[in-house]
Amino acid sequence: MRQIFLDTETTGLYHAQGHRIIEIAGVELINRRLTNNHFHVYLNPDREIDEAAQEVHGITLEFLQDKPRFPDIVDDFLQFVSGADLIIHNAPFDIGFLNSELTRIDRRNIEQSVEEIIDTLKMAKEMRPGQRNNLDALCRHYGIDNSSRTLHGALLDAELLADVYMAMTRGQESLIIDMLDQGPAENIHELQLTRSKPLRVLAASDVEQAAHQEYLQALTKGGACIWSQ
Repeated sequence: MRQIFLDTETTGLYHAQGHRIIEIAGVELINRRLTNNHFHVYLNPDREIDEAAQEVHGITLEFLQDKPRFPDIVDDFLQFVSGADLIIHNAPFDIGFLNSELTRIDRRNIEQSVEEIIDTLKMAKEMRPGQRNNLDALCRHYGIDNSSRTLHGALLDAELLADVYMAMTRGQESLIIDMLDQGPAENIHELQLTRSKPLRVLAASDVEQAAHQEYLQALTKGGACIWSQ
């Protein structure tokens, strides 16, 4: 099970207004374990950064002047995410920007390169309706240290998201992962269930059995009854 936790930073809120991606980061998990494989780039957007956006991520246009442009890194990026589950917090935002960048260079949408896209914001809203479900709130809820997150940054946020997702799904996938870790099916032993007390079995009384027989006889009036055979 290969999963990529992805985050982006942008010049503004709306790709339809011509805003661009300026940072992409992804971290890889295989069978719920972090690997040393990650993807992280800053990008020259060839346009100004909105002041409000810069206050969020702290990335300046001066810093980005010598950085590559999206077409320069697209092949490496698509190779990194290819065939994986893509897990994103507020996925429509990042997917919209990624597809806008891909469309600019006549590439197919990101959905065609990955196995599945999972939105952890949608998951969190279903699990915690009516509560704040941004990344900081989820870190607090699950006891994840995000003290180093003074500004939004794609790589740190992707790493925090991986921790949050693991906490949100703890127990749901553990049995599958344990089976994968044990290897082929022939090496997996049958689970032995134990009880602290013997299982109590209640037998039907004579009165209950007689009532059951009467019920079956009534059923046969409408035709053959398989329970009487």
